[in-house]
Amino acid sequence: MNAQAFIPEINALICGFFVLSAFAMVVVRQIGACLGVFIAQSLLLALSAFVLGASPFSWHLYAVGIVTLLSKVIVIPWLLRRFVPGEIYTLREISQSIDVPTALLIALALALVGFVLGTRLVTAAPLLATQNVIVGLASLLIGALVLAVRREAVPQMLGILAMENAAFLAGIAIAPDFPLIAELAIAFDVPLLAFIVAILTRAVYRRVGSTAVGELAALREHPQ
Repeated sequence: MNAQAFIPEINALICGFFVLSAFAMVVVRQIGACLGVFIAQSLLLALSAFVLGASPFSWHLYAVGIVTLLSKVIVIPWLLRRFVPGEIYTLREISQSIDVPTALLIALALALVGFVLGTRLVTAAPLLATQNVIVGLASLLIGALVLAVRREAVPQMLGILAMENAAFLAGIAIAPDFPLIAELAIAFDVPLLAFIVAILTRAVYRRVGSTAVGELAALREHPQ
């Protein structure tokens, strides 16, 4: 049997794990675990790009997969481990505005909304595009929830990056022939964001002993 016949099943499996990683980012309570979930999610995004780029062959999708592996699986974790103080990763819990069970219920509701909207948006699209758009939209909404409920800089940044992953999961199915400039933008802009957040997080932690975004006000210069 032609191996290409299994591509929809393989991509569906990848998409299933992708949406599970979005839920996992809501559940985890340690920054190190949150970073690990982001790495796994980025790896799944790269795998989906490779699978979709196999039939028909698309060097654009392979470029997206390679850039994702280099920037989000290797470079960003290294930057966060290198510049964010190690004590932050030993924190027992991440500060957030609502408890985990409530956040998980909201995430489930958002996922259902994403599935319904995604299904209506791609009623006439190919199967692979349908899989990616539905899961991408649901994961995008869950990533927005992570961004909204987390109070600390690194988890909030990872929520933004998770939303970007979800948008790209849908995008590689809708528009597989990305221009090269988009791939290069990912390679440079996203690690730069991680570097800036890591430096700011270290500054806040050393000044006030916390990574909560609200503590950024403590870095303002007080009038004499």
